[in-house]
Amino acid sequence: MRKITWTLTLLVALSIPAATSAQHHPTADNQAGATQHAMGLRYEDLQWQPIVPELGADSPQVSILRVDPKTQATQLLIRIPKAMHVPMHWHSANETHTVIRGTFVFEHEGKRHELGSGGFNYLPARMHHQAWATDDSLVFITVDSGWDVNWVSGPPTRSDLGQRPPSR
Repeated sequence: MRKITWTLTLLVALSIPAATSAQHHPTADNQAGATQHAMGLRYEDLQWQPIVPELGADSPQVSILRVDPKTQATQLLIRIPKAMHVPMHWHSANETHTVIRGTFVFEHEGKRHELGSGGFNYLPARMHHQAWATDDSLVFITVDSGWDVNWVSGPPTRSDLGQRPPSR
């Protein structure tokens, strides 16, 4: 099995500046350690970056909401404009998904979980998984350290667009 570490996503995550609004108060780092501040972001003010630029307007998009300056724990949103298959991959950190809009089917270790709005799952670090998402879906993701994506056989391609989970 060929492991491809997809660094573009990490580079995008690190280069996205925090959204600014009257309600936003970014975290601060001081000499004594990370000082936490309250913050708020409005959806319409978020900054989005394509995850797979080769897919153009059909690419899933990521908005990094917050990165803890001490632990690198990350909260982010991913929106998927067109139904697609997200190929097998894994992350270096524990990951949670909370579905905001649409339906996601997550598959890991031969098990499938279909989650609609409000659905939640947890995946331990390094667990190989894949997913399918419906049109115009949105998922909130947390990881307990830096966010990365390690593709097992490569990132999504045009052939993944419109794909639904295969029947069992």
